[in-house]
Amino acid sequence: MSSQAVASLQAEVTRLRHELQTLKVEGESTVAGETMFVGQYLVERLVQLGVTKMFGVPGDFNLGFLDFVEDHPKIDWVGNCNELNASYAADGYARVNEGKIGVVTTTFGVGELSAMNGIAGAFSEHVPVLHLVGVPSTSQQKAKPMLHHTLGDGRFDAYYKASQQFTIAQTVLNSKDTAAAEIDRVLTECLVMARPVYLMLPTDIAYQRIPAKRLKTPLNIEPPANDPEVENFVLDEIVKLVEEAQNETIILVDACAIRHGVKKEVEQLYKRTGFPVYAAPMGKTAVSESYERYGGIYVGSVSSPAVKEKVESAKLIISVGALKSDFNTGNFTYHIPTQRTIELHSDHTRVQFAGFPGIGMKRLLPKLTERLHPFKGEAVQIEVPKFQLPVPQEDNDVISQAWLWPRVGKFFKPKDIIVAETGTSSFGVLDIPFPPDSIFVSQILWGSIGWTVGATLGAAFGGRDRGLGRTILFVGDGSIQLTVQELSVMQRWGLKPIIFLLNNSGYTIERYLHGMERKYNDITNWCWTKLLDTLGGEEGKTCKSYTVRTKQELSDLLDDPAFAKADVIQLVELIMPQKDAPRALKVQAELSGKTNRYVAEF
Repeated sequence: MSSQAVASLQAEVTRLRHELQTLKVEGESTVAGETMFVGQYLVERLVQLGVTKMFGVPGDFNLGFLDFVEDHPKIDWVGNCNELNASYAADGYARVNEGKIGVVTTTFGVGELSAMNGIAGAFSEHVPVLHLVGVPSTSQQKAKPMLHHTLGDGRFDAYYKASQQFTIAQTVLNSKDTAAAEIDRVLTECLVMARPVYLMLPTDIAYQRIPAKRLKTPLNIEPPANDPEVENFVLDEIVKLVEEAQNETIILVDACAIRHGVKKEVEQLYKRTGFPVYAAPMGKTAVSESYERYGGIYVGSVSSPAVKEKVESAKLIISVGALKSDFNTGNFTYHIPTQRTIELHSDHTRVQFAGFPGIGMKRLLPKLTERLHPFKGEAVQIEVPKFQLPVPQEDNDVISQAWLWPRVGKFFKPKDIIVAETGTSSFGVLDIPFPPDSIFVSQILWGSIGWTVGATLGAAFGGRDRGLGRTILFVGDGSIQLTVQELSVMQRWGLKPIIFLLNNSGYTIERYLHGMERKYNDITNWCWTKLLDTLGGEEGKTCKSYTVRTKQELSDLLDDPAFAKADVIQLVELIMPQKDAPRALKVQAELSGKTNRYVAEF
């Protein structure tokens, strides 16, 4: 049986157990007549799950539901400039608020399709997001009139079918009798699977009354239990391989260690075993980068030579939560044979060539740590390269990519949320050590340019919920033009991110992939330091903007305590050379160019 089939079976078992527990609690309840509207039930479940913000755009098919949101004292309707940005914000909120979901609410058709790119990105990168869509009433869906926002051909299910490609679970609340159970089902799958889900809420169903007693039964969002016999076999096999490796074992941590909530379990594993630990780009900050046995980022052939040698020469690699995409693996240049690899995932485990569906890492890791703890004495003798990148001494005052990233690395503080846009920013920060308890946010697999602006909005709200520090965004002049409107929402809500805008006259990553001199990689240069003022701020009072052209100007700004305090939203325009790029981006672009060459036939 495949991992997907096992996961589907386990989800159904979880649903049935929840229903049984609900029936038991309802039978014991002394409150017989308490009811609430379906829309209220949904909002209350979200609040129970710790959701404090809902993103989206109002539309005529969701307005009545939004009354329930606005009237609830524990959840805020944020309100975005468009649905795409709202979906990005929900994604960023969920990434920072680890273990919670992001919520985006749109209207039927025109709204939901605008959000779908963001939902697809969340699916791609294992982010739990609820896409809630207000839709026409059940009677209209049956009669199929030519309503606005439809395709005009009676296919009221067209958008639902489209959503099935990008969500792990879907539901249409077409009956009050099953509405609460369906809400519970999709929310549970959203969190357990760490993937987006889709919920259609008809206007009439939102205002139908149902019993409130189900809310007394909390949702079970724990991963399913592993089969004990198979789990013990897997543990025995792993221990044998560690013994055979004679302590030349390393741990490689990736994105799904974060998304599926095993950071604490992984920390226990690497600290109690002493095995050297590294991270893939999407797993950056899954491991504290100040930990003395953390060696840095492994990206296949893009890695620094020291990291590449240590990882690829290890006799055994314990891989945790891998997502082996092109930009996450140096264009698939991992030189790690399968016979030297153990892969731990949320819903299965692989030991060399053998797969074990249903053996998830959340339950397995604590037991594995206990079994491997005795190896620590010898494991700590293995040398680990020190993860550091000093600021280079250059003989000019131009803000180069090689100088910028280690320099801003000195500016970071513990608990900072550092958001890096696809391209120069996401590649530039990889080799920079982040302080303890900081969070790295980037969309390396899906790579939708402009994503970070909306995601920064959500991340800043998530940081507030968790009591984290500053939110710092690095974004290019090309990318920000796609989603810049959300700067107005940040200001409306009093958020105070620091935005470093890299002005290098266009799409640098595209230039390195193809068309270095082509006009299609150029953009219109905006008056960047007027943006915050134009989008609702008051320059010098509620917002501050700067342009820096030299290393000295940037260093002076970074060293300014008032700037570092981040007590208002700030935008820093960095004037940089057009054709400069971080080392890692140049290598990746060269590798990508070999596999995606444009070859003409003559």
